[in-house]
Amino acid sequence: MRLLMGDASAETVYGVDPVAVAIDLVERGASRVHVVDLDAALGDGDARGALRAIVQAVGRSIEIQVGGGLRDAAAIARVLDDGADRAILGTAALKDPGLVRAAIERHGRDRIAVALDIRGSVAVGDGWVTTAIGRPLEDAVAALDGTGIRRFVVTSIVRDGTLEGPDLDLLARVLAAGAREVVASAGIRSIADLTAVAEVGCVGAIVGRATYDGRLDPGIAEAWASARPIAPTP
Repeated sequence: MRLLMGDASAETVYGVDPVAVAIDLVERGASRVHVVDLDAALGDGDARGALRAIVQAVGRSIEIQVGGGLRDAAAIARVLDDGADRAILGTAALKDPGLVRAAIERHGRDRIAVALDIRGSVAVGDGWVTTAIGRPLEDAVAALDGTGIRRFVVTSIVRDGTLEGPDLDLLARVLAAGAREVVASAGIRSIADLTAVAEVGCVGAIVGRATYDGRLDPGIAEAWASARPIAPTP
């Protein structure tokens, strides 16, 4: 399932079995899978069982990163212990940069990333609800400077699920604010978009709806990425 601009009332279901979806992505050539626990992100339980099943089914052959609802040290440790290769912190990172520092010290810098979900010029958390309190993106990056974080997953909320192309100005702005590594998310629909985010300076990209809709085949994207400094992640 995916949401349009993070709206829980505007969901599209691409498959009722997340394990089957993960297997299909791997069979189509994906070497990395990005998993978001929407239940945990929206405060409605969690999908740990599904994550464990995905890891068991495909985890030995691909890299799996997981985000959504990781708001304390115990939650971060659980997803990594369950077999995720990387945990992505969102709301908790904005509220408590010290948690990011502690997670990196415990698990290593390569296993932790921070999600910057941007609406306008503000980084927001709390499942992207319109009442969520955020902070200016430059302030968010500055507050995380010194924690040891290297990788930021940057999502333009208004582009998420729209297939309107990535927000290149936003990505460039986050890089200019001091983010060391930026993974582009939202709006990506083609190889041309992957090329564009690479030229801006991003080290990776997350491809969602375009993969499910058949617009951008994971195998083709991976073949393209092998010759470029970018790693598309379905």
